[in-house]
Amino acid sequence: MEFGVFILAQQRGYHQSSQQVINNAVEQTVIAEQAGFDTAWYAEHHFNNYSLCPSPLMMVAHCAGLTRRIRLGTAVCVLPLYNPARLLGEIGFADTVSNGRLDLGIGSGYQKFEFDRFGVDLDHSHALFAEFYDVLEAGMRERIFSYDGEHLKMPPTAIAVRTVQKPMPPIWVTSGHGETLGRAIRDNHNLFVTALLNGLDAIKALRERLEGIAAKEGRSIDDTHVGFLRCAYASDNDSEIQSYLDNARFQRRLSESLKFRRAQSDDGYLIKEEAGPNDMSLETMRSNLPVGSVNQVIDRMLEEISILKPTHIALQTQLGDFDQRTMLKQIELWGGRIIPAIRKELKSGRGKVAGEAVSA
Repeated sequence: MEFGVFILAQQRGYHQSSQQVINNAVEQTVIAEQAGFDTAWYAEHHFNNYSLCPSPLMMVAHCAGLTRRIRLGTAVCVLPLYNPARLLGEIGFADTVSNGRLDLGIGSGYQKFEFDRFGVDLDHSHALFAEFYDVLEAGMRERIFSYDGEHLKMPPTAIAVRTVQKPMPPIWVTSGHGETLGRAIRDNHNLFVTALLNGLDAIKALRERLEGIAAKEGRSIDDTHVGFLRCAYASDNDSEIQSYLDNARFQRRLSESLKFRRAQSDDGYLIKEEAGPNDMSLETMRSNLPVGSVNQVIDRMLEEISILKPTHIALQTQLGDFDQRTMLKQIELWGGRIIPAIRKELKSGRGKVAGEAVSA
């Protein structure tokens, strides 16, 4: 079982400068490596305060120079917003300067607000993603390649800076479309999924959906690496837990506003935080998520792992304006106590199943 930190780089208000947000993201990466995490993941978003990382590959390249061991991942590069030739070159560069530590997460995107400003039709996002997928495969596997698709055209082209990892870095695919996930399974790539802020029933439904998609490809989902994005927080301090949950709800409110095109802003930048139809109370979130004491979090994580059976857990560490020093201590707590305890129980086969509680 591998563990990563998922760094969204959010700005909840102007009391946070963009420089502070990015510096916090970098500092969390460095501390995550020191704490023993396997991967640091960086999101990609544009033009508002939902996420301030416009280029996860730039974050990878920067953090590569500040770290030595931790893998550095894009979660995800929104493919329809790129030029494919430039993207291939930057993937090769990021993998080179990180000495082969790049994990390449890719997705089709969902925020019309972003697509409009890049001059890309969101309605074409999945078709564009499919063609980008083809181009990335060809461009990393072949020294000279060409492509003639409906949306993308590439004459015979050579990418100068090749990836260190052969034939390519690990590919992680996220998508709401079963066909896209099916292709990832068929191509022996990895999946990156989430149950959002929902509880065990949603995780069970997610597992069943993945099993069904894999079965259509004649595969078992157990043969695919699955990364699970999850909000989780361990503390005996109730105010810390409430603050973390409040920031997690803030993240979800903005995401849904942008996805369902309800986003409102007074100044064209800061998105208003408004409750939507899927809004949850902090009490409901607390019952849904692995939050509470260290032992409670370990038990709940083991239960969720037993249901979904992921190979990677990505913890959301940078949400809203959660206090940076407190979050750095949380990362250290996971590295020092929680992750070792979970791995020990999984290795021993005594993980939580069928209601059996395991405590550290």
